[in-house]
Amino acid sequence: MVDLDNPEIFKKPGVEEILGHLKHFPLQCRKAWEQAMRLELPQDYRDIDKVIVLGIGGSAIGGEIASRLVTEESKTPVWVHREYGLPVIPDEKTLVIASSYSGNTEETLCGFIQSMDTPAKKLTITTGGKLKQLAEEKGIPSFVIDYKSPPRMAFPHSFVPLVVIFQKLGLLGDKAADNKEMLGILEGLRAEYAESSPLASNRAKQLAASLYGRVAVIYGGGILSAVARRWKAQFNENGKSWAFFELLPELNHNASVGYRFPLEIKDRMFVILLYSNLINTRIRRHYEASNALLVQEGIEHESIEARGVSALSHIISLVYLGDYLTCYLAVLNETDPATLDAVDFVKSYLARYID
Repeated sequence: MVDLDNPEIFKKPGVEEILGHLKHFPLQCRKAWEQAMRLELPQDYRDIDKVIVLGIGGSAIGGEIASRLVTEESKTPVWVHREYGLPVIPDEKTLVIASSYSGNTEETLCGFIQSMDTPAKKLTITTGGKLKQLAEEKGIPSFVIDYKSPPRMAFPHSFVPLVVIFQKLGLLGDKAADNKEMLGILEGLRAEYAESSPLASNRAKQLAASLYGRVAVIYGGGILSAVARRWKAQFNENGKSWAFFELLPELNHNASVGYRFPLEIKDRMFVILLYSNLINTRIRRHYEASNALLVQEGIEHESIEARGVSALSHIISLVYLGDYLTCYLAVLNETDPATLDAVDFVKSYLARYID
């Protein structure tokens, strides 16, 4: 196995690129917060009773994670739609948010263009493209991302602005103190997870080493449900590895029954339980039961506890760890964490059918 304490192994363009984005992660969270605080929204945008977030891939996960925060504090439903079109017909009390890093994501544009014929309130999060052009033409408020990176590495700009926007709209309470705590924790984690930090004290490197050659299955519940999905996607995109995610308590009604077969695969699985003490007590009991069952079945697993006090810190600290460890896993796999050849292939294939 590659030595993760050898500085020479990180001197590859794709690895340097992703590690560079991870080093900038705390600063980008800070900048995204400050920029979102300056975003002006019409007064009537507070008069809503539901939110639809249109997005896919790295541009959707920020909305999905933010929606979990809203679920904990508000009765206002937030739907994250990862398909073409719209999940429901929006009315005047609906806020439709289109999130697309490039501004040209086919599925997101399809739904947002459909929403133009409805009385819904609208907002965009993008760097440019057709989405930004449409927002400018129609006078729609837009959070313009000014950070250049692969969409998944621009996570601070797809998540943090939504937290601020939901705060402004009254769907979340004041998160200023939580944001301050989160930024402080991120600064500490950046030093802890850096490539110069030795394996003996680097949690990200340790987990990457444990997961090398294994199939990761990530468990999450409550505010960490969407974080589990983020981890799965980062294993896929950064590590070029098979990975799956399961949600508590649902997994204890089906997935947990399937631990035994095929026998050849069982010993290759590694379950990660993402844990927060802020999760509902009943769901935490499912964590305990899942852990006990994994021990009984002899399946290798590890529980990872979030850092900090606030839900915001718990979420971001685990997102940051997952991003770092999957970059290190790419190094162990001797692959490029930056490239997405399969995604490029699919886009090229589908382009033949787009009018």
